[in-house]
Amino acid sequence: MGWWQAGETVGMGTVVATWRSAPRPAGAAMLVGPDGTAVGSVSGGCVEGAVYEEAQDAVGTGEPALRRYGVSDDDAFAVGLTCGGILDVFVETVSRESFPELGEVKQSVDRHEPVAVVTCVAGPDDRLGRRLVVWPDRASGTLGTQRLDDAVAADARGMLAAGRTGMLHVGHDGERRGDELELFVNAFAPRARMVVFGAIDFAAAVARVGSFLGYRVTVCDARPVFATPRRFPEADEVVVEWPHRYLQAEVDAGRIDERTVLCVLTHDPKFDVPLLEVALRLPVAYVGAMGSRRTHEERMARLAEAGLTGPELARLSSPIGLDLGARTPEETAVSIAAEIIAGRWGGSGERLAGTEGPIHRTAER
Repeated sequence: MGWWQAGETVGMGTVVATWRSAPRPAGAAMLVGPDGTAVGSVSGGCVEGAVYEEAQDAVGTGEPALRRYGVSDDDAFAVGLTCGGILDVFVETVSRESFPELGEVKQSVDRHEPVAVVTCVAGPDDRLGRRLVVWPDRASGTLGTQRLDDAVAADARGMLAAGRTGMLHVGHDGERRGDELELFVNAFAPRARMVVFGAIDFAAAVARVGSFLGYRVTVCDARPVFATPRRFPEADEVVVEWPHRYLQAEVDAGRIDERTVLCVLTHDPKFDVPLLEVALRLPVAYVGAMGSRRTHEERMARLAEAGLTGPELARLSSPIGLDLGARTPEETAVSIAAEIIAGRWGGSGERLAGTEGPIHRTAER
């Protein structure tokens, strides 16, 4: 950022697509400064040298380029992988002239405000390297035409809402069936939330796993003697409040979205029934509730009496988690996390050894 503020031009290589076990995900980037300093990484060391040279060339010529690199099995093993991969890296220049919105993008990221940077990485020369910066309520820059900008902004906002970085393929004017343009959408969105209700040992384990998976974790319980930061050091926040009141307040404040996962571990009707009345009517990613088979049946009956519909009740994952034979809080947390991951990516929960086809899937949502 200092180079940009000083008016310098730097070369930048960004991973825009990966196949097999590529070392770094899409969005990983490396900068090459005017003094030859390299910052960041695109491959954990496998192809950094080649990208470094390409970035310097881009600064010299001013021409962006999309390059494909194959990571050999030997190189992949050296950076901790078991097999090689393929990655596409888009190399371009960054300066105040070429990317005037960078300062605003940084401010949004620093404030945890969602923003997406859309870059044309393949297409006609007059479109290559063009950018559109998209916020939930506005956009800046252009990819070439207003129709294209409008269509891409709509798609980018959908990806931004899901916190998903990836490629879009569209026609010259944003036609959904076209593929003349390849656009890389780099989504900078706040961490998805996991809200764990019930300050019990199982909640501490779920909070640890949720934090490990990258969620912003909140633990909520109405009992102040149990809901303490000391008992839940892995949680980002611990809230003392009636669960249903807290959830409704977060909804009203706009802090619950379609990526949010809700884990109800209270298994106490006076807490979980009012809470689930709110939760099951929200367009969140996951709602799971702990309890025995008998507790589940009684809970479903109470919720039906409270007026929840069949489709709303069907959204409840209860008893919570996948059948892993879990016993301890930690094992149970893994089974809950496995169910959340399976739902997020459309996994079956079966053993991979007994299935066929691709191991990695694109998101269902």
